[in-house]
Amino acid sequence: MSRERKRELTAAYKERKARPGVFAVRCTASGQVWVGFSRELANRQNGFWFSLRLGTSLNKAMQQAWRDHGEAAFAYEELQVVDGEGLSAWSLDQALKDAAADWRGQLGAAAA
Repeated sequence: MSRERKRELTAAYKERKARPGVFAVRCTASGQVWVGFSRELANRQNGFWFSLRLGTSLNKAMQQAWRDHGEAAFAYEELQVVDGEGLSAWSLDQALKDAAADWRGQLGAAAA
């Protein structure tokens, strides 16, 4: 790969916009649902799956369901993208927390 191409890719990466929002992790075998939020939805599933595979998830109920039913029974779903344009970090966090709480209520879900 040429240096110019590397520079282009680096610039494109730095210019990309984060996609903050609310997500759900579902265990299709047990019907359990967990709802959480992230400042970057694209990376959140990898983090959950990584900790669940290692057996180090802080969410004990999710870890137990993973042990009982396996990775194939789990699904990650983006529920809502929150527009953070023009919001301070604190305001964005509040908007994400509020949206996640709304989704937990709608789905009868636990916190992720």
